Amino acid sequence: MQRHNATVSPLVLDAIRQLLDKKGLPQSRLAQVVSDLSRLFTKQRIELSRSYLEDPATVMAYLSYFVPVNLSKIQVLLDEMPTDPLQERISVLDLGSGPGTGSLAVLDWWHQQKHTGALNVVAVDSSPAALGQASQLWTGYCHMADITTARFQRHEGDLEQAAWLTQVRPHAPFDLIILANSLNELYVGVKDPIAARTNFMAEALSLLAPSGTMMILEPALRETSRALHHVRDRLLQEKRCTVFSPCLHENRCPALVSLYDWCHEERAWEPPPSIQEIDKEVGFIKDALKFSYLLLRKDGKTIVERRPDVYRVVSELRELKGEKRAWLCNEQGRHEVGRQDRLASPQNEAFDAWHRGAIVQIERIVRKEKGGKVSALGRIEQDAEVKIVKPV
Repeated sequence: MQRHNATVSPLVLDAIRQLLDKKGLPQSRLAQVVSDLSRLFTKQRIELSRSYLEDPATVMAYLSYFVPVNLSKIQVLLDEMPTDPLQERISVLDLGSGPGTGSLAVLDWWHQQKHTGALNVVAVDSSPAALGQASQLWTGYCHMADITTARFQRHEGDLEQAAWLTQVRPHAPFDLIILANSLNELYVGVKDPIAARTNFMAEALSLLAPSGTMMILEPALRETSRALHHVRDRLLQEKRCTVFSPCLHENRCPALVSLYDWCHEERAWEPPPSIQEIDKEVGFIKDALKFSYLLLRKDGKTIVERRPDVYRVVSELRELKGEKRAWLCNEQGRHEVGRQDRLASPQNEAFDAWHRGAIVQIERIVRKEKGGKVSALGRIEQDAEVKIVKPV
């Protein structure tokens, strides 16, 4: 099984280009604003204003660079969702939509999948300017792709207030609800942001169809990822939903045991030339998509059959002197497993193709005992069979 490289469709890039056609920035200025935004999104998040998409130069940089990147992350997860029978009508809710990254991602994915039914997307955001951009991107894409069965509706509303729920509920239930890079921006100043976000998620889940999927995507940072893990644990504890992916269990998140751990994904990506040009000028290397996520359900569906010998790889495959190691996670917790190079065999050769996010099956893991203590490091022996159940 081969890994899939995510890409951005020409239609998406054309829709963005059409929107920005008469508002161009010099390349050097565009690259500088992208660099400034990237720093705010990662190292200086406390300085990030919730109205950052009101500034014209920032909007241009965001649309040119961050929309294609984040759109690709969403489409990776759309491909990972359960494959249900094609519906005559697909209903989607894009919460904290910004300029419609999630909405456009679904529209493009739906078009590429050649769905023959109707698509209805409802976008909610507190910024009327961002909603206007989302509408323009949607209209531009539909015009170029000659789409007549896709409908876009927008609602202006602060997600921290109850009014948005009243506006949106008549459109429910939704087959898909997207919350992309927004959850971490909610309830930042309250006493218990995790509790507030959990309550918000419970309200959002009430709008989800019984066989629908809730997609939460967050930056691959320790702070934002660990906050997502905490929300996950509370939602599961309250039995609000079940986890389709990435988790292979519904126990408490093992990454929260240590203050220094967090779980995130890394998916192969082929950036378009426009992104490569900005990366070259700024000094970025963006050949992979990094993010944390949850796909939540109400029907108990899971990405693979859950078994004690099936694991998610939650680290890179690290090459050490004479061996390779990786961290795995399943219902038994988060554990490090290695295989010495001298024990490589046809039975365990799949180990060499492990990568972050892959789901693997291991026939047997050996933990040696020394001085009355069992080693925390698991070992794969020469005769143990190793399979990659699902790559990413």
